[in-house]
Parts: sequence; structure tokens; C-alpha cells
Amino acid sequence: MDRLTEAVLLVGHGGVPVDAPPALVAELKQLEAARMRKGESQMSEREAELDRAIREWPRTKETDPYKWGLEAIAESLAELIRPRRLDVAYNEFCAPSVDDAVDRLIAEGFDRITIVTTMFTPGGSHSELEIPAIVEALGRRHPHAEIAYAWPYRLDDVAAFLAAHIDRT
Repeated sequence: MDRLTEAVLLVGHGGVPVDAPPALVAELKQLEAARMRKGESQMSEREAELDRAIREWPRTKETDPYKWGLEAIAESLAELIRPRRLDVAYNEFCAPSVDDAVDRLIAEGFDRITIVTTMFTPGGSHSELEIPAIVEALGRRHPHAEIAYAWPYRLDDVAAFLAAHIDRT
């Protein structure tokens, strides 16, 4: 496949901006928890409305430092993986969602998308359950595209990364 049609999507957890109304966040989490208890995957209209409101909440470096931190990692990573395109998405609380980012990349003509997350450790519901389910649904929605999830990570590579960081401090 032509590398110019390849994109990488860096997925971070996402954070709630500090100035978002706590009542909105609480209601969203309550609706999400109720949906999960029922084993449902589709958000209710209200849950989707709250999710969108929080994801699209205006952000600054001061109100959402996580977003700026992830985007700084993305800038460095983009240089390392050229000529592939790098975009950023968030699992929750911040836009764009993984779904929205992949849909946009597909609409722009990318037909091979590798999804990679900053969530390194096994056992996390986001990295082990939610993102794979999203990738599976995206594959059904875009059967002409190759959408891969570059996870799980080799734990010895993660340990080596941490050891190198320790050695630099």
C-alpha cells in the first residue's frame, strides 16, 4: 500500500477540563454506568448530548493540560513516522473521538490507519475492551480500509522505556 495513504491515530485517555460543570460530568458518568450495567453499547440521546458537550468544551493549556501534553507527544511522534500522517483522538472527555477521527481520515482518502494509545499497561478497560470494540465497529463501517490497533505493547519495551527515563533523571 502507498505510504502516503497511511495514517496513525494517537489515542489518549482524555481529561475533563477543570472549568466544566461538575453536574454535567456526574450525570454523564451516571448514565454511562447505568448503560454498562445493562450491557448496552449504544448511548442514550441524553448521554450522547452530554458526551458531546464535554468533549467540545472550550479548552486552554490551563483548563486541560492533558490535551496539550498529548499533542506535544504527537508532534514528536509525527516527525518519527513520516511520511505517514499523524492525528490525535481521545477515548473520552475530549474531541475528537476515535470514531470521528477515523471517519475524517477515511473521508480524506486514507485507507490504512493504525491506532496506537498512550495507555501502556494491560488490564485497562479502555485499552483492552473499549478501543478494540471501537476498532471492530470501524472495520465493519469501513470494510475497504485497513484499520489496525497496535496493542498490546511488549512489556519489556515499556520497561526499557521507563528504565531509560530513570537513567536520564
